[in-house]
Amino acid sequence: MKGKIGLFAGDGELPVEIARRLSGEGNPPVAFSFREDTASLEECTSEVIKVGWLEIGKIVKDLETRGISSLMLAGLVPKKLIYRGDLMDDDLRNIISTLSSRDDHAVLGAVVSFFESRGIRVLPYREIVPEMLAREGTIAGRRPLPEEEDDILYGLRIASFLVPMSFGQTVVIKGRSVVSVEAMEGTDAAIERAGAISRGGVVVKMMRPDQDERFDIPVIGPGTLETMHEADIGCLAVEAGRTIVLGGELFRERAEEWGIAVTGVIPAPSL
Repeated sequence: MKGKIGLFAGDGELPVEIARRLSGEGNPPVAFSFREDTASLEECTSEVIKVGWLEIGKIVKDLETRGISSLMLAGLVPKKLIYRGDLMDDDLRNIISTLSSRDDHAVLGAVVSFFESRGIRVLPYREIVPEMLAREGTIAGRRPLPEEEDDILYGLRIASFLVPMSFGQTVVIKGRSVVSVEAMEGTDAAIERAGAISRGGVVVKMMRPDQDERFDIPVIGPGTLETMHEADIGCLAVEAGRTIVLGGELFRERAEEWGIAVTGVIPAPSL
């Protein structure tokens, strides 16, 4: 990628991995960090600007000052912040106040539109980490058991109805029954709730059909497997080609050690 790049870095390993890849290509980004700990970002960026709250107007001005017209958005920003007007600048408060729906799809889309209206191009990051996209079939660990395969198919049918509503990307299924559904609390919390209700079952994670792949691809990693292990849930199915798998060898080692089946699936068009 040519030219200076800005990186809005939320929590998680994905922003760090993106920054490493860009730095390795000789183009370390300028990071606008919403993270508590910025040490890992400082190793692979040209500059880290700490953003204490959601000041998107200030980010645009900083980008303009530095002559940067391209931005990547990656990492987790807590969804509960939409209820914290004191952590937003006037630009973001105005954006949210005009939305008829405040789900992930609407809020993220509006923020991206704001950047682009100010001449900031939002770049996709999937082409930077192509080998980290989930492949179809076994990704790590064992193969799913027959009863898990049944639950995966059931979960895909349920998710195909729920995911377009944009309040979550994950369902936990056991015995062709919904145990928990992800909402604002996030994937790990949905898995934990499922583990408190029953043991076993499968986690199914998929992406909204029209989700913008420039900035909002689902992510799993070693932490996902650890949460599943603690909840005694032994199978994870994610959408092939539309899910990023972080952790590399550590991810594979944990799946093997804990006997977790991780598989990539392609939802049928009829779902």
